[in-house]
Amino acid sequence: MPHDILPRPAAIGLDEYRHRRQALMATLPPRSAVLLPAASLVTRSNDSEYAFRQDSDFHYLTGFPEPDALLVLLPGRAEGETVLFCQDKDPAKEAWTGIRIGAEGAVAHYGVDQAFENAERDERLSELLDGREAVYLPLDDEAAVALAEEVRRDLGARARQGAEAPRALCDVTHLIHERRLIKSEAELVLMRHAGEISARAHVRAMHTSRPGLYEYHLQAELEHEFLWQGGQAPAYSTIVGGGANACVLHYIENASPLRDGDLVLIDAGVEFDLYAGDITRTFPVNGRFTAEQRRVYEIVLTAQERAVQAVAPGVTLAEIHQGVVQDLTAGLIELGLLEGSVEERVEDDSYRRFYLHSTSHWLGLDVHDVGGYRRDGEPRRLEPGMVLTVEPGLYLPEDDDIPEALRGIGIRIEDDVAVTAEGHEVLTSGVPKRVADIEALMVNN
Repeated sequence: MPHDILPRPAAIGLDEYRHRRQALMATLPPRSAVLLPAASLVTRSNDSEYAFRQDSDFHYLTGFPEPDALLVLLPGRAEGETVLFCQDKDPAKEAWTGIRIGAEGAVAHYGVDQAFENAERDERLSELLDGREAVYLPLDDEAAVALAEEVRRDLGARARQGAEAPRALCDVTHLIHERRLIKSEAELVLMRHAGEISARAHVRAMHTSRPGLYEYHLQAELEHEFLWQGGQAPAYSTIVGGGANACVLHYIENASPLRDGDLVLIDAGVEFDLYAGDITRTFPVNGRFTAEQRRVYEIVLTAQERAVQAVAPGVTLAEIHQGVVQDLTAGLIELGLLEGSVEERVEDDSYRRFYLHSTSHWLGLDVHDVGGYRRDGEPRRLEPGMVLTVEPGLYLPEDDDIPEALRGIGIRIEDDVAVTAEGHEVLTSGVPKRVADIEALMVNN
C-alpha cells in the first residue's frame, strides 16, 4: 500500500500555554501558589531508562519537554508569575544524553517569566513561597508534598526574622483536570492528526492480515506506521487478539498465530505530541466473515453507530451507555444467548456476562483522560470540546453452554468522537468498520 507521509500539524503555541496558566491562577484564592513537578526518568533495567514521557498536567501548563523540572506559579508576583526550575546545564552529561534547555533557554523558548537551574532550587524556593498562605500541588505526589513540607519547615524556623510559611497544602489536580476536559481548537488539531495516523495504522494491519502470521506481525505494522508518521509511541499497550484472545479485554501478549476462519481484534492508537488516538477494529484474519461472525458483528456495529450518532451537547455518557446496553441485550436475545425480554435481562444484569465494560471514556493527553464523569452528583452532560471514545463490544466465552459456532468470538468497535456545538465529529473515520467495506479492503491484500 502507499506509504506517504502526512503533513505535520502545528504545535500548540506559547500563548495558549500562558493562557492555561493564567486561567488556573485566576481560580486560586489570594496569596496562593502552585507547585507542579515534571516527570522523572524511570529505570527500565540496570542503567537504562524507559523512553521519557512528560507528566500530562505539567505538559498541559508548560509544553516543557525535560524531566526533573518544577513549575511554580505565583499569582500577582511583580517579578513574574511563572517560575521554572530545570536541569542544570552540564557539558559532560550533555555529551551523553543531548543538549539541555537550561534556564536561559526556558525563558527564551517556553514563555516562562523566570527560570533557574535545579542547583538553585533549594535556595530560591523558600524565598518564592514566603508569604503565600496556601500551596496548591498534587497531593498524591509524595516527593512534591515532601518538598512543600521542607519549605514550610524552613520558613517556620525563620518566623522570628519575618518569614511566613504557607498554612495549607491543597490539591491542584482537580483544578487542572477540569480545564483539560475541554479541548481547544489547537488540541483538536493534534487529536485529529492522532486519529488519522491511528486509522492508517489499522488499515495497514487489515492489508497485511493473513492466516499463518502471528499477532505480533500486525502489531509491527501498526507501530511502524505510528513512528513513520512522527508519533512518539503507542498511546497504550497495543492489543492484537486473534480468536478467543479477543475475549480478554486487555490482552497484550500478541504472541499467538492468526488462524484461518478466526477474527482478530486490534485495539491500538498513536501518541502524537502527547495526545492519544484510540481505535478498535475487529475483522476476519482471512478477509471474509463467516455467517455467525457477521451476525455478532452487525449487532455490535449497530449499537456503536447508534451511540456515535447520540453524541451531542447535553447528552450524558450514562444515556449513551444505556442505549448500547439495550441494543446489545436485544442482540444477545436474538442470538439465543439470553432469554426473556430486553427489560428483564437489563434489569438483572445478565448481559454483563458478555459486555463487561463501559461504552466511553474521556480521551486527550491520557488515553483514559482526566475530568470528572459526574457533576453535583449527577452524570455530567457533554459540552463542546470534550472528546470521548465510543466502544461497545461483545465477548462470547468458550463455555459449553455457548453454541459451538459462537464460542470464542470477541468483537469491539471503537471510534474517537469530539463533541461540537452542532453535535459531534468522528476523529477516526479513516478506517472502515462496515462488513462490506472491510471485506472490500482486504480482498485486495
